[in-house]
Amino acid sequence: MDILDKALAMLSKYPLCDHCLGRQFALLGYNIENKDRGKALKLGLILEASALIMAKDDVGIKRLRVLADNGFSHEAEETLHHLKKRIAKKEQSKICFLCEGKFQLLDIVIKKALQAIAEYEYTNFLVGIELPVTVEEREDEFKAAFNVSYGESIKHEFGRLLGKRIAELTGKAVDYKQPDIVVIVNPFTEQVRVQVNPLFIAGRYRKLVRDIPQSKWFCSSCHGKGCQKCGGTGKMYPESVEELISKPFLDATAGEKTAFHASGREDVDARMLGPGRPFVIEVLKPKRRFLDLKAIEATVNLQAKGKVEISSLRFTNKDAVRRLKKAETAQKEYHALIEFENDVSEEDLRLLEEKLSGALIKQQTPLRVLHRRADLTREKYIYEVKVKKVSPKSALMKIRCQGGLYVKELVSGDEGRTMPNVSDLLGNRAKTLKLDVVNVIINDPVR
Repeated sequence: MDILDKALAMLSKYPLCDHCLGRQFALLGYNIENKDRGKALKLGLILEASALIMAKDDVGIKRLRVLADNGFSHEAEETLHHLKKRIAKKEQSKICFLCEGKFQLLDIVIKKALQAIAEYEYTNFLVGIELPVTVEEREDEFKAAFNVSYGESIKHEFGRLLGKRIAELTGKAVDYKQPDIVVIVNPFTEQVRVQVNPLFIAGRYRKLVRDIPQSKWFCSSCHGKGCQKCGGTGKMYPESVEELISKPFLDATAGEKTAFHASGREDVDARMLGPGRPFVIEVLKPKRRFLDLKAIEATVNLQAKGKVEISSLRFTNKDAVRRLKKAETAQKEYHALIEFENDVSEEDLRLLEEKLSGALIKQQTPLRVLHRRADLTREKYIYEVKVKKVSPKSALMKIRCQGGLYVKELVSGDEGRTMPNVSDLLGNRAKTLKLDVVNVIINDPVR
């Protein structure tokens, strides 16, 4: 069966608009829209029918009537009128079997889509199509019945046409991999909804004071509801690095909420100094994406002055979060002020440098975090240790080590859960008075 014969067979059984007939042959020809392809097929059938009529074959008249009735062909009607042949009265309710006439209503759907996305800033977009199950099943059965092997799906055609038209009207590009927004359309119900993809902004933060957690720390008694213990705030600490940084981003983007991702975390009572810790702010459902990052950086640093400051802001993507988490074990440098129970000598400090530099430390999950972390033994490597005496019973220890090492437990020993440790090596009980993270050494994973 050739192409025209197959098209005629389809039209003889079902009413089909130009889009739906042409779509069954979508892979034939190049740079031709299905609507034009379907119209061309119908015109070809009209020419064949006219040739049959001129050869005194009444089959031609029957074919013209099929084209006028099931093909909605004005040209077929005109040809029948010219031949003075009767045309069957049209059924007012007859519509395309596959699309139910929805391709003729695309302008209505496009208008609704443009209204839905008007409140958002975006650089690129994607159109998603939702169809009733009955529509997809009907098309599948149709393709099977006529052995369609060159066709395009109805869902793909709707998406392609809507995407092309929206791109023309907005001047925005279609992006199939990482669109800013996805316009989800049901052409049959004319419903439109917008899926707004997150905005990701990377940078580094420094925590300049102690006793501020990295993330919001909910009250252990009320779990965020508010109680007497937390003064009704629902939090153990009034503010956090995450909250201090996130609010200006949320205000600037008019987003729904934020998620804060960082390459590891420092203890509540530790500072984060040096160039800062890499982080990514994920803004959910942002309405504004065209941001002045310098202005936001200045706002954060002004509002959190003396507590937290950020730098090196830049736009990034979702992959940066994955890379950031993988970089948590990167090298880190710490400064720890240690207090000993007994006096320490310069020889003691040299011994610490010798024994801990290049050492592999075995740490069982510290007792202080055992309530929230699995009880496992982890191995962490120390690259270098330098110790400087501060007073007879105190010293400043500088440590460059693999990320994830618990420095406080390296000093105290944590009842033998960290081996080796400073206390055991010197036979002199030690504890950390102050701890600072001074560097996170990584090839920046968030560029």
